[in-house]
Amino acid sequence: MDYTDINASTIDRWIDEGWEWGIPISHEDYLKAVAGEWEIVLTPTKPVPKSWLGQLRGKRVLGLASGGGQQMPKFAAQGAECYVLDYSKKQIESEIAVAAREGYTVHALRADMTKPLPYCDFFFDLIFHPVSNCYIKDVLPVWRECFRILKPGGRLVSGLDNGFNYLFSEEDESHIVQYLPFDPLKNPDQMESLLKDDAGVQFSHSIEEQIGGQLQAGFRLLDVYQDSNGSGFLHEHGVPTFWATLAQKPEE
Repeated sequence: MDYTDINASTIDRWIDEGWEWGIPISHEDYLKAVAGEWEIVLTPTKPVPKSWLGQLRGKRVLGLASGGGQQMPKFAAQGAECYVLDYSKKQIESEIAVAAREGYTVHALRADMTKPLPYCDFFFDLIFHPVSNCYIKDVLPVWRECFRILKPGGRLVSGLDNGFNYLFSEEDESHIVQYLPFDPLKNPDQMESLLKDDAGVQFSHSIEEQIGGQLQAGFRLLDVYQDSNGSGFLHEHGVPTFWATLAQKPEE
């Protein structure tokens, strides 16, 4: 199996086990979003500033690796035209189920973001990309595809793992047990640690790849913030483990 197929099946299994990022929004929370009472996250705890998202009504929004019926229903509640791409079958099923329950349309597609994205040039106003590229080896092709499918002036908002989590084991976050870069396709010991933790196949990425890659693809970086795991040793010691970025495709 390709590592992306392993990750897709792993995430499907996590969802069956109650994974927090696979639990769809409730009907009550959807109604709150319709009434204007909502927030959305790219990283574990900090809400995305509403100013990053802009006016959503009538905008074409892509949830990139953002299935599960958590984020896109909130965009739909604001009047956005919603698309979602995810390689997890169960995340796509949840997305479709929430849309059917609430009576809006979502264009949900099961696909792999490591491949060329199946959308036309200049198609989207906004791409919402929560933490997920830690499950792929090369991120620059994704940034280039995002740039291609955004309209001039379109925005890319992304949640990014900064790599710190890969230094520690789940059993003991107080001692470094790995090193960076974390690439299990090159390092059998790292692959063994992932298999032991049932963590799929994950990769660390440097700031040059994550933020520099967006710049290399042609984006302008407009804003950034950092976030923690939300719990655990690193969180308790104030260690940031995620970045969130707001980038824009320049106007032509």
